[in-house]
Amino acid sequence: MSAQTSSDARSLQPGTLQLGRLGYGAAGLGNLYRAMSDSTSSAITEAAWDAGIRYFDTAPHYGLGLSEHRLGAFLQGKPRQEFVISTKVGRLLVPKQGVTAGDIDGVSPRDPEGFDVPAASRRVWDFTERGIRQSIEESLERLGLNYLDIAYLHDADIHDLAGGISDGLPALEKLRSEGLVRGIGVGINSAEAALHCVEAVDLDLVMLAGRYTLLEQPQVPLLARCVEKGTGVVNVGAYNSGLLARQDVPDDAHYNYGQAPHELLERARLLAAICASYGVELPTAALQFGLRHPAVVNVTVGATSPEQIRDSASRMEEVVPEELWTELSQRKLIPA
Repeated sequence: MSAQTSSDARSLQPGTLQLGRLGYGAAGLGNLYRAMSDSTSSAITEAAWDAGIRYFDTAPHYGLGLSEHRLGAFLQGKPRQEFVISTKVGRLLVPKQGVTAGDIDGVSPRDPEGFDVPAASRRVWDFTERGIRQSIEESLERLGLNYLDIAYLHDADIHDLAGGISDGLPALEKLRSEGLVRGIGVGINSAEAALHCVEAVDLDLVMLAGRYTLLEQPQVPLLARCVEKGTGVVNVGAYNSGLLARQDVPDDAHYNYGQAPHELLERARLLAAICASYGVELPTAALQFGLRHPAVVNVTVGATSPEQIRDSASRMEEVVPEELWTELSQRKLIPA
């Protein structure tokens, strides 16, 4: 693959955070839904690097720190100035008595939040400055790094948005002013909540999950405000939990991690048919769609195999005819 993901990099501020067009989201390295071997983890991250990806996102939440450990181990062998890494704050990991992270016998209690790891820690919400500083210190230790590029306040919309805005975001601003992190943002599902955060604080980034995709685009007001304030958007969930991940949309396709409703299956199939008429596969259009908006500085995808990350990187390089976007717009399937 050519180095388009780095040479065509989008920057938040000239000469500072260069994310590239495509990033890798490392939730899978935390054994999301099923266990992953260390060798597979290494193969995925190597494939991402070889494909030109230089932006990597993780969180303590992902596998109770396993994702950070694995990603950090991989990045130890890479020049620090050549990659950008983000992690998240808001949940502290508090060790439990009698359970160790190395216990992989499959018998001990497992993490109840979807990661196939021993429940060696419990997550404790903490949006205070003290808690956020502690979270970053612990993440740096797991990652084996001495500074972070980006810290996102994680999932404030599902816990305490008011507290996140009044306490968490000012704490991140302070850390940025001290130089402990280079950029700050929110990692969030609700575009309405994201807009409140953008209005409250001078954020560098919003990581927006599955709310601006080829399938659905209800959140244009947030993106327009981000353009006005100079806040970049990292678009995640471009494949809508798998619904847009294949040209032939199956009946059992997922949407928001559940069965896709009939009307969305039909909409996805219509999109696929229009894409095919221009010689483009649905996943390619889905991946590139977000970058057409000036607020979107990066599209970040997950992967559970090296082949998946190579496929996404290859699709990001494909040429999509402008006529396809024009037809989709004329048919009111995407914004004008």
